[in-house]
Amino acid sequence: MDDQFMTIKEVAINNNCPECYNTNGLHLTFKQRFKDTRFYKSLTSETRHQLYCKTCETAIYPVTWTDDIDRVFDYHQRAFVPKKASFKLKRLAWIGIIVSIAIIVIAIAVTLYLSNL
Repeated sequence: MDDQFMTIKEVAINNNCPECYNTNGLHLTFKQRFKDTRFYKSLTSETRHQLYCKTCETAIYPVTWTDDIDRVFDYHQRAFVPKKASFKLKRLAWIGIIVSIAIIVIAIAVTLYLSNL
Protein backbone atom coordinates (compact mmCIF):
# COMPACT_ATOMS: atom_id res chain seq x y z
CA MET A 1 0.00 0.00 0.00
CA ASP A 2 1.41 3.34 -1.04
CA ASP A 3 0.39 6.13 1.32
CA GLN A 4 1.51 9.60 0.44
CA PHE A 5 0.47 13.15 1.15
CA MET A 6 -0.53 15.39 -1.75
CA THR A 7 0.07 19.13 -1.47
CA ILE A 8 -3.29 20.88 -1.59
CA LYS A 9 -2.25 24.43 -0.69
CA GLU A 10 1.09 26.21 -0.22
CA VAL A 11 1.30 29.76 1.10
CA ALA A 12 4.30 32.06 1.45
CA ILE A 13 4.30 33.81 4.83
CA ASN A 14 6.04 37.14 5.43
CA ASN A 15 6.73 36.56 9.13
CA ASN A 16 10.24 36.31 10.59
CA CYS A 17 11.69 32.81 10.63
CA PRO A 18 12.43 31.77 14.27
CA GLU A 19 15.73 30.20 13.11
CA CYS A 20 17.31 32.66 10.65
CA TYR A 21 15.03 35.74 11.16
CA ASN A 22 14.53 36.16 7.41
CA THR A 23 11.11 37.46 6.32
CA ASN A 24 10.99 35.96 2.81
CA GLY A 25 11.56 32.23 3.32
CA LEU A 26 8.61 30.84 5.31
CA HIS A 27 6.18 28.58 3.45
CA LEU A 28 3.12 26.95 5.00
CA THR A 29 2.01 23.76 3.26
CA PHE A 30 -1.26 21.86 3.74
CA LYS A 31 -1.31 18.25 2.59
CA GLN A 32 -3.97 15.54 2.35
CA ARG A 33 -3.44 11.75 2.54
CA PHE A 34 -3.72 9.77 -0.71
CA LYS A 35 -3.75 5.94 -0.66
CA ASP A 36 -2.94 3.92 -3.77
CA THR A 37 -3.12 0.11 -3.66
CA ARG A 38 -3.49 -2.65 -6.26
CA PHE A 39 -7.26 -2.65 -5.77
CA TYR A 40 -8.27 0.97 -5.12
CA LYS A 41 -7.32 4.65 -4.98
CA SER A 42 -8.52 6.74 -2.08
CA LEU A 43 -8.28 10.36 -1.03
CA THR A 44 -8.89 10.49 2.72
CA SER A 45 -9.98 13.37 4.92
CA GLU A 46 -6.72 13.25 6.94
CA THR A 47 -4.68 16.43 6.54
CA ARG A 48 -1.29 17.65 7.74
CA HIS A 49 0.50 20.97 7.75
CA GLN A 50 4.15 21.93 7.61
CA LEU A 51 5.94 25.22 8.08
CA TYR A 52 9.28 25.29 6.27
CA CYS A 53 11.90 28.00 5.80
CA LYS A 54 13.41 27.87 2.34
CA THR A 55 16.16 30.31 3.27
CA CYS A 56 17.75 28.27 6.07
CA GLU A 57 16.16 25.00 4.81
CA THR A 58 14.68 23.90 8.14
CA ALA A 59 11.27 22.70 9.25
CA ILE A 60 9.75 25.05 11.81
CA TYR A 61 7.85 23.13 14.49
CA PRO A 62 4.91 24.64 16.44
CA VAL A 63 7.00 24.80 19.62
CA THR A 64 9.16 27.55 18.14
CA TRP A 65 6.34 29.53 16.48
CA THR A 66 5.88 33.14 17.52
CA ASP A 67 2.47 34.63 18.26
CA ASP A 68 2.46 36.27 14.83
CA ILE A 69 3.11 32.96 13.07
CA ASP A 70 0.42 31.35 15.21
CA ARG A 71 -2.16 33.97 14.17
CA VAL A 72 -1.25 33.67 10.47
CA PHE A 73 -1.44 29.88 10.72
CA ASP A 74 -4.87 30.03 12.36
CA TYR A 75 -6.10 32.31 9.57
CA HIS A 76 -4.82 30.02 6.80
CA GLN A 77 -6.09 26.91 8.55
CA ARG A 78 -9.61 28.36 8.66
CA ALA A 79 -9.32 29.32 4.97
CA PHE A 80 -8.01 25.87 3.98
CA VAL A 81 -10.65 23.63 2.40
CA PRO A 82 -9.45 20.05 1.83
CA LYS A 83 -10.58 18.12 -1.21
CA LYS A 84 -13.58 15.87 -0.76
CA ALA A 85 -12.72 12.32 0.35
CA SER A 86 -13.10 9.84 -2.50
CA PHE A 87 -12.75 6.13 -3.22
CA LYS A 88 -12.28 4.48 -6.63
CA LEU A 89 -11.92 0.78 -7.42
CA LYS A 90 -9.26 -0.20 -9.95
CA ARG A 91 -9.63 -2.71 -12.80
CA LEU A 92 -8.19 -5.60 -10.74
CA ALA A 93 -10.84 -5.11 -8.02
CA TRP A 94 -13.64 -5.05 -10.60
CA ILE A 95 -12.31 -8.27 -12.20
CA GLY A 96 -12.22 -9.92 -8.75
CA ILE A 97 -15.81 -8.87 -8.02
CA ILE A 98 -17.08 -10.10 -11.39
CA VAL A 99 -15.24 -13.44 -11.09
CA SER A 100 -16.61 -13.93 -7.56
CA ILE A 101 -20.17 -13.26 -8.71
CA ALA A 102 -19.72 -15.63 -11.67
CA ILE A 103 -18.47 -18.41 -9.36
CA ILE A 104 -21.43 -17.93 -7.01
CA VAL A 105 -23.92 -18.01 -9.91
CA ILE A 106 -22.31 -21.16 -11.35
CA ALA A 107 -22.34 -22.85 -7.92
CA ILE A 108 -26.04 -22.07 -7.46
CA ALA A 109 -26.86 -23.28 -10.98
CA VAL A 110 -24.96 -26.55 -10.45
CA THR A 111 -26.67 -27.09 -7.07
CA LEU A 112 -30.12 -26.52 -8.59
CA TYR A 113 -29.32 -28.80 -11.52
CA LEU A 114 -28.08 -31.61 -9.27
CA SER A 115 -31.10 -31.30 -6.96
CA ASN A 116 -33.49 -31.74 -9.93
CA LEU A 117 -31.89 -35.08 -10.97
